Amino acid sequence: MNQPIMSDASDLQRLKNITMVVYALQAVSFLFVITFVIAVMINYIKGDDVRGTWLESHFRWQIRTFWFSLPWFVLGVLTYIFIIGWIIIGVVALWVIYRILKGWLNLYDNKPMYS
Repeated sequence: MNQPIMSDASDLQRLKNITMVVYALQAVSFLFVITFVIAVMINYIKGDDVRGTWLESHFRWQIRTFWFSLPWFVLGVLTYIFIIGWIIIGVVALWVIYRILKGWLNLYDNKPMYS
């Protein structure tokens, strides 16, 4: 497998900035849902660049946040006319907020995420 070569600290900082932008896009998705889709697209496009670095775990964390929340959110929307849909959407929103905060704080501390 082809591992990217980090030429210097500026390459890693650039990738860290991209990771931070993805967390920001995930957070803004509470206002504009499309930014959640844009965020995961960035993860997939830039995934090869972070492979083999501690930032790879953040990308995996962000991608899983998207894919694990999507079916629950859809279920919540489909059952919104019933009270259960409100509860599902509320729980999913809290879980996504937790994942964004946990990831962003670990990124700030230069810590990898667990899977």
